[in-house]
Amino acid sequence: MKRAPLTLYLAAPRGFCAGVDRAIKIVELALQKWGAPVYVRHEIVHNKFVVDDLRAKGAVFVEELEDCPDDRPVIFSAHGVPKSVPAAAEARAMIAVDATCPLVTKVHNEAARHSADGLQMVMIGHEGHPETVGTMGQLPEGEVLLVETEADVAGLRVRDAGKLAFITQTTLSVDDTAGIVAALQARFPAIVGPHKEDICYATTNRQAAVKAIAPKIDALLVIGAPNSSNSKRLVEVGRAAGCAYAQLVQRAVDIDWRALEGIRAVGITAGASAPEVLVNEVIDAFAARYETVVELVETAQENVEFKVPKVLREV
Repeated sequence: MKRAPLTLYLAAPRGFCAGVDRAIKIVELALQKWGAPVYVRHEIVHNKFVVDDLRAKGAVFVEELEDCPDDRPVIFSAHGVPKSVPAAAEARAMIAVDATCPLVTKVHNEAARHSADGLQMVMIGHEGHPETVGTMGQLPEGEVLLVETEADVAGLRVRDAGKLAFITQTTLSVDDTAGIVAALQARFPAIVGPHKEDICYATTNRQAAVKAIAPKIDALLVIGAPNSSNSKRLVEVGRAAGCAYAQLVQRAVDIDWRALEGIRAVGITAGASAPEVLVNEVIDAFAARYETVVELVETAQENVEFKVPKVLREV
């Protein structure tokens, strides 16, 4: 039986960013240096495949520091943690390794600098997301106000409208965030922004690649985890760019083949914490059903690399 033709448009950049790559490497090097088990507070990155792989190698994932023993190393996830967490680890004389993405640390430092200048912070982010919790936890309670939407800006109660600065979560929708920033600037003309945009290069690049393939495709599949902010934003960006069917899948087994009946072109991308092996798995699943042609759509090249902490560099 002749198989239907299908073009797969493969977005580039996609998948692992430098911060995710570094965080995974930190766990692997820690296991080499100290042996198993090594404890990790929260998922090191938001991807079940990656977490399960590290767990099989000897990593133990916990939600709170109190779940870790004093005599084993603990690693803080790429999303960052409130200041209270490393302070508590130090008080217990634990070996602690910080795998916070340097671009998240940049936002933490911005918040601290503005606070030292007497400015109250407004954070654009998602309530409860580990990165938001970690960033807000860099300053005393009440010093960082959270907004998630443009509508939230109208309800903000600030200490002094003339002494404000804003920061953002690094994995937000570029377009949505621009609308919220505009609303903040309209209501608080004196508000200070970051010297360089807080949304990270990887998030921006992956969203731009999705926008580039959206006009060419009937459906978009984003490979990523349901708790991955940047992956969910890619789905939203695809829909906003005119792709009527855009879905998040963790693995090839999650593809809804019925929803794809009659299609001629599919876009494939991956969130910043999804490994390339899962992208290949999805491509292979299509190749088993269709006569596929794969076309790469590259909108940027990435050569960013972050060093691991000094304590692990000799491993």
